[in-house]
Amino acid sequence: MTVWLCSDTADTTIGTRRDTNVGERAQVADVATAICLRHRQSVGRELARHLIGNCSDEGDVVAEGFTTSEATLVAAAGLGRRGIALVPHFPLAQHIGAQLRATQDREQLARVEMRPLRPDQMARGLADHLGSVALVIAAPPPYETGGHAPRRVGDPGCPACRADLWMLTSEQLALFLASAWKVLRPGGVLAITTTARHEAGRFVDPAPRIIRQAQGLGFRYAQHVIALRVPIDGDSLVVQAGPADLAHLRDIRSRALPPQVSVHADVCLFSKPEAHRDSGGAR
Repeated sequence: MTVWLCSDTADTTIGTRRDTNVGERAQVADVATAICLRHRQSVGRELARHLIGNCSDEGDVVAEGFTTSEATLVAAAGLGRRGIALVPHFPLAQHIGAQLRATQDREQLARVEMRPLRPDQMARGLADHLGSVALVIAAPPPYETGGHAPRRVGDPGCPACRADLWMLTSEQLALFLASAWKVLRPGGVLAITTTARHEAGRFVDPAPRIIRQAQGLGFRYAQHVIALRVPIDGDSLVVQAGPADLAHLRDIRSRALPPQVSVHADVCLFSKPEAHRDSGGAR
């Protein structure tokens, strides 16, 4: 187990290309604020940089399923990798595309692309990269990891929330893991990001279930990473409460659970064994 500092405070103000005009800058600001905090944190830029920098080499292909923002594509382009994100929901793809065009130069844009496919369709959508991808990144939503399906859109203004609701057609996690096996090269890495939570009065930790599923396909559970999403000041975590958090402040004598604050994500790293001879699919 290891700990990575993955606070995205440095990216609070999004940089734009020097040739970006005022209108494009306004569009970038709209795009950034459109994605809700939960989806911006699923795979933030710092976490993406850690994963790509530690699990791939320059020139490698990095793929992402369950994409909710541009973070992985930006990190891949900045580190000299080729990034491919699966984004089946057109409004979300529009938002991510606008962000990329306004913040990345032509050379960086040439390194990244989006493909209109669901996570469970990764093997079909990356048929030109079967057995050659160095790293697959994913942060499955709660309804894919033992949680309840949302009854309505979490944030009506967030395209990633609308994409979540649109994707509720079938359970895709198991099929996604099998597809990841097919596209990864021997020695390639699968990185699954989750967050334990309380839901309907019970504690839900998705990691054990995902580990069992991945190992059943032949993946080796290589490492568990704690990705801290908040800054550290000395020996203290800097947790800032928003209006919603303040609304849940309670009497210290209450026996109810305290307000939940997400300060870290769990990242499970799996490797595809190099000695395994792939016979055309997961076993």
